[in-house]
Amino acid sequence: MDEKFGEEYNQLSLDTLCAGLCYALGIEPPAAAAPAASVMTEFIDGSFGGRKADRIFMYNPDAVAQWIYEKYPCFVKEVGETAPFALPVRTVMPSVTPVCFGTMYTGAQPEVHGIRRYEKPVIRTDSIFDALIRAGRKPAIVATTNCSMSKIYLERDMDYFIYPTIGEVNNRAMQLIAEDRHDFIAVYNGNYDSSMHKHGPEGPEALAELRCNARAFQMFGFAVREKWKKHDTLLGFAMDHGCHEIDGGCGSHGLDMPEDLNICHRYAAIPAEAGV
Repeated sequence: MDEKFGEEYNQLSLDTLCAGLCYALGIEPPAAAAPAASVMTEFIDGSFGGRKADRIFMYNPDAVAQWIYEKYPCFVKEVGETAPFALPVRTVMPSVTPVCFGTMYTGAQPEVHGIRRYEKPVIRTDSIFDALIRAGRKPAIVATTNCSMSKIYLERDMDYFIYPTIGEVNNRAMQLIAEDRHDFIAVYNGNYDSSMHKHGPEGPEALAELRCNARAFQMFGFAVREKWKKHDTLLGFAMDHGCHEIDGGCGSHGLDMPEDLNICHRYAAIPAEAGV
C-alpha cells in the first residue's frame, strides 16, 4: 500500500455504528451495543430538522478497503456523490466477514456476539434487527445464498430475501424500495470480495466489481429518493472490512493491519419532501 494512504489505525470502532443507526431511528439500541459515536449523532441531529429517520437503507459491499477507496476514486465516484458524509472506522479482529457483520449489527465485540473466526452460526446476542422488531418496525435482509448476512441473523420475526446471484439480490432490493413496506433494509453484495481473493485488490477484474458496487449503490440512492419521498431516510454504504495483496497476486484479509481494519462508510441523510 502506498505510504500516502496512511499506516495508522482509524480511531473510531465499528462497534459504535449499531447504536448510531438506532439513534437515527429513535429506538433503543441492542443491549450490548457500544455507545453511538458523537460524530454520527451530530450528523443525524443536523440532518432532519430535529426529527429522526423513519427509514434506513444499508448497502453492504464486502471488503472495500479505505485504501482502495482512496487510491481509485474514479471507480467509486458515484458513492461520494450519492452519500457525501464520510465515517472512517476501524473494524474488528479477526477482520473476516461474519465477525465484522456480527459487530456491525449488534454493536458488540466478537467475544460478546460469539463469532470469533470464519464461521456462520446464528447470532443469539441482541441485534439491531431485534431492536427494530421490539419497536414495531419492519426489517429485511437481502443477500446471496450462503453468505454471512444470509446466515448469522436468521431466526428473527423478519423478512429474508436470499437469492443465488447478486443480480437477483439487487433486483429484489429495488422492488422492496418501490413497495415501501420495510423500515430497515440491509443489502449484501460480495462481488468485489470474491474477485479480490482471486485477482488481488487492485486487479482489473476486482476493480471492475468495485465499479459495479458503486453503480449499484447509486442506483439504490436514486430509487430511495424517488420512492421514499415521504420518509426521512438514512442511506448507507457500509462495508465490513478491508483487504491486502498476498503472494501470487491474490488478495486476502483477516490480519491486524490498517489495510484490513481501516474502512470508510459513507452516509446520506435524505429529508422527506414537504407536501408529499
